[in-house]
Amino acid sequence: MTERPATRVDRGADHFTVGPSGLSWDGDTLVIEIDEISAPLPYRVRGTVRVSPEMIGTTAFALDPAGRHRWHPVAPRARVSVEMTHPGVRWSGDGYVDSNFGEEPLEDGFDDWHWSRAHLKNDVAVLYEGRRHDGAPFDLALKFDRQGRWHDVVQPAAAALPRTGWLVKRATRADAGHAPRVIKTWIDAPFYARTALATRLFGEDVAAVHESLSLGRFRSPIVQSMLPYRMPRAFW
Repeated sequence: MTERPATRVDRGADHFTVGPSGLSWDGDTLVIEIDEISAPLPYRVRGTVRVSPEMIGTTAFALDPAGRHRWHPVAPRARVSVEMTHPGVRWSGDGYVDSNFGEEPLEDGFDDWHWSRAHLKNDVAVLYEGRRHDGAPFDLALKFDRQGRWHDVVQPAAAALPRTGWLVKRATRADAGHAPRVIKTWIDAPFYARTALATRLFGEDVAAVHESLSLGRFRSPIVQSMLPYRMPRAFW
């Protein structure tokens, strides 16, 4: 996506747009229209993503004692269809929508975190842990049923993952005695990694989506100077 000035942002009860791209609700479906130029190699990225939630989560969780940072699993389980014209690709599958929001930048509140989500047979498991900027740990381990109801569960055992090409530390959770396996690293950036895992959680063999975020690295002036090459900044 492209960073744009406030004059190119429009937000209402059922839509949010930034420049030529935006999100809106069409009945029970979230429609995401994408019209961007990629970076660092400039080429057109255009298409439509439709997200149809199977459930809506109604609870936002505080990630710090003061409640400055909150995480809302908006649609813990959804069906997603992607129709891209540039490049010409399409696919569909299971999906998930969440939101982080708060009263200060993430890098002011945290040093790192690790998050993962897996669709179980009947539930969705979401595991979240990390360190706040003051060094205090935090963690959440939740299951969501098909009605969107959630309950706390005991965090599975800690499990190590290999570092990324940028040497970002990755960590996750899995049933005791099971070693998760990296299937593919989708994003390998200086401060962030998104990964597909084969793992075992709560007695089920599952495919999980995993992310690791190093906000200590993100704060680095060197990394900050690299950001415009990955996320363009427009002034119109």
